[in-house]
Order: sequence, then C-alpha cells, then structure tokens
Amino acid sequence: MTARVPYRFERTHSAAAIAAEFPGLAPGAETGTNVSVAGRLMLVRSQGKLVFATMADSSGRIQLFAAAADTPRFEELGRLSIGDWIGATGEVIATRRGELSVKVAEWVVLAETRRPFPDKWHGLTDPDTRYRQRYVDLWVSEEVRPTFVLRSRMLSLTRRWLEERAFLEVETPMFHSVTGGAKPFTTHHNALDVDLHLRIAPELFLKRLVVGGFERVFEIGRCFRNEGLSPRHQPEFTMLELYQAYGDYTDMMELSEGLVSWLAQECLGTTKLTYGGRPVDLTPPWRRATMVDLIEEHAGVRVDLRTPIDELRRAASDHGVAVKDEWGAGKLILELYEATTEAQLWDPTFVLDYPQEVSPLARTHREMPGVVERFEGIITGREMFNAFSELQDADDQRRRFEDQVAQRLAGDLEAMDIDEDYLRALDYGLPPTAGLGIGIDRLVMLFADQPHIRDVTLFPTMRPEQGLGGE
Repeated sequence: MTARVPYRFERTHSAAAIAAEFPGLAPGAETGTNVSVAGRLMLVRSQGKLVFATMADSSGRIQLFAAAADTPRFEELGRLSIGDWIGATGEVIATRRGELSVKVAEWVVLAETRRPFPDKWHGLTDPDTRYRQRYVDLWVSEEVRPTFVLRSRMLSLTRRWLEERAFLEVETPMFHSVTGGAKPFTTHHNALDVDLHLRIAPELFLKRLVVGGFERVFEIGRCFRNEGLSPRHQPEFTMLELYQAYGDYTDMMELSEGLVSWLAQECLGTTKLTYGGRPVDLTPPWRRATMVDLIEEHAGVRVDLRTPIDELRRAASDHGVAVKDEWGAGKLILELYEATTEAQLWDPTFVLDYPQEVSPLARTHREMPGVVERFEGIITGREMFNAFSELQDADDQRRRFEDQVAQRLAGDLEAMDIDEDYLRALDYGLPPTAGLGIGIDRLVMLFADQPHIRDVTLFPTMRPEQGLGGE
C-alpha cells in the first residue's frame, strides 16, 4: 500500500449518474463539467501518450481518458493493475469515438489489489471459487450483481406490501430451547449452562404474539436446519413467516398469490416469467387441488386415508418410495405425493388438505376427518409456501406433540418435542388464525431464473478451505 492512500475521497458522481446527466454526447464533445468518480479499474490500455481505463462502481462503468500532457504521474497510471481502486477528477467528455469519459486531471490510488484480478473476458469460471470469493465474483461476473440487487428489492417491497395491510414486523429469538420439525444446530450457553438450538422456524413465537394481541405479524429472517445440501437446500436460509388473526388458510392463498404476482410485476414488469427456458405464469388466480386428486392425476392411483394400509404401502413402494414400517396412512400418502407429483407441478398450484399425521400444528379440516386445513404452494416443481389454519385447541395440540415425541422415539429425528410454554400460551386463547411461510431464497431463484440456491445466496455454506483455518 502506498503512502498516498487517503482516508477518504469526495466523490461527486457515480458512473450511472454521469450517463444519465450526459446522454448522447457527440464525438469529441467537451462539457466543461468537472466530476470526481471512484471505483475499481477493470481494464487499463496504454497507447503511447494516452491511457484508456474502464472504471466500475456499484452503479455501472465509466471510461477514464488520460493524456500524458495533462495527467500527473501519467506513466504510473498506465502501470496500475486491474482491480486497483482509484479516485479520479476531471471533465466529462466524449472521445473521438464517442465514448463517454472522464478526462483525468487528478487521480489517486484508494486501494491496491495484491492478488491477480480476473479480467472481464474470463471471469471466475470455477463455481467453488465463485461462491467462496463472492467479493471478486461480484465484479467480474456481470450476471451476479443484478441477482442480489433484485433480492434486496424483493425484500424491501415485501415489507412495504405487508405494512400497507397492517402487518407489524417483529423479531423473535434465534435461540430455542425446544426443537421441532427438522434436525437442529445445537450450541451451549455457558452462563445459563443449557443447550440451545438455532431456530428451525419462528412459528411458535409468532403465534405467541397473536395470543398477546398483535393481530397481524410477520418476520423475515434466517432459519437453520442441520441437513444436507442440494440445489434448493442450504442449512442457513431466509424465511418470511406471517400470521393473521381471524383468518383461515383460504385467506393465505389469496395473500400469497397476491403478494407474489405483485412482486413479479413490480420487479420484472410482468407476471409471465421464464424459468430454465420454460414459461411459468404467476397471474392469479392460481390452481387449487387436493393432494389426493393430484396423486391420482399424476400417478394414476386413487388413495386416501380410508385406503387399506397394505394397499398404501404397495402403491408407495411401486412408485419408488422406501417404505418404513412405522409410517401411518398419512405419511404414506405424503411420500407417494412427493415421489410422483410435486416435481410435476410447474405453474403455481395450491396443494390442499394434508394428512393430520404430517401436520402437527394445523387445524383439523372442518369437513374431512384425519385431514387438516393446510396447503403448500408449488411453483416449477418446488415448494414455495406452506400455510395452515392454525390449531387453537391446547389439548389437541398436546396430543399431537405427544404423537410427535412417539415418532421421534421410533426413529424420526425430524419430529417435534413438546413445547410446554407454547401450550400455556394456547391456554390463554389463540383466536382463529392463519399462518404462512414463504421460502425467500427459492422465490429469488424463480425471479432471477437461477438454478441453484447458492446462486442467490451471497455467502453460501461451504466446507472450509484447507490451510485457511475457516471460511
């Protein structure tokens, strides 16, 4: 690092601001306007007494034009490396070829790159390096930065949309003393001398707030599951969860299709997208169909909770499911659906009415015994949403928690524990309530047309590099 590096630099214009202020300059035009710009050098070309450099900032790129007769330390400027940060001051001009440029009158190095910086023609081609060194990938892979700008905009607009509908954003604990629904990450709190778990979901705390009188609440935050990696799974991911008093799962269907179609229109200008080269239409209303009807449509078998258990096991096994002896009818139907149907649902579909056996927090269906008022929203073959009419009855909830504990003892490590404080909260009364969870990462994948969750995660979880002592 040179001694000339300043502590700050007074920038007056971004690259995008210059382009907006001086569109269509004629070749060779001078504006008489001096600006100060700053960013990384992405290209440096010396041509005798002239230097042309491309400088990038977070808004875009601008050319720097330097002439030996007018530029201090001209030769040093020409020797700068791709990736160096510089600040430059000079007049906005158009070169003889019509390139919008800043004619450099003063310049200063703001930071030197001490590692070879990939040029824009080659970028970072190794996916592992791209994810580990996102700080470089953002500069040299032109498709990357817009994805994360889109993600930020989606989150901001989601908050606005919910707040306009009287939802209150809240924060609930990341550390939970009771686990539920998936394999947790566990840590130890030294001062309290207790084991705690990184949250799998904020659900039970958000419903406590509805008991406490907050009628519409939402939280956007990180959740954690100590499970495998895949194109749609990361152990650390982002969820939107919201709860609305006095509603049911039909309200959540209208809310979710309304929110997502509005986001698409605001962010992309259309509700008709292309994902992986295939069209997908987010225009409401979305299809609504029961799980058992969809299984019949895609697998050609008609099953429900009245189907003899041996017949269910045979149907599941015939469709590639590794059946376990302890599974009941509801679990078998769910596994059959996931093996034959979910991945085939391309356009938005609300899959309705799940078996109670696999839905311990949802309210019993008002018309069908053994079934709950739950839906999952599937788009491009992936679960995007999960929603319930929430279970209110503390005694029923205790029985379901106890069933979950029995399943855990039988080997289901994803079954829930009993949360006594949540049961106590239900004893104080939970009004009719509807809840919804949306996987933000998967929604960004859809909007950005990205195939892997790592492509929409700035710093995805990866195995530590050898020799670095960590990430």
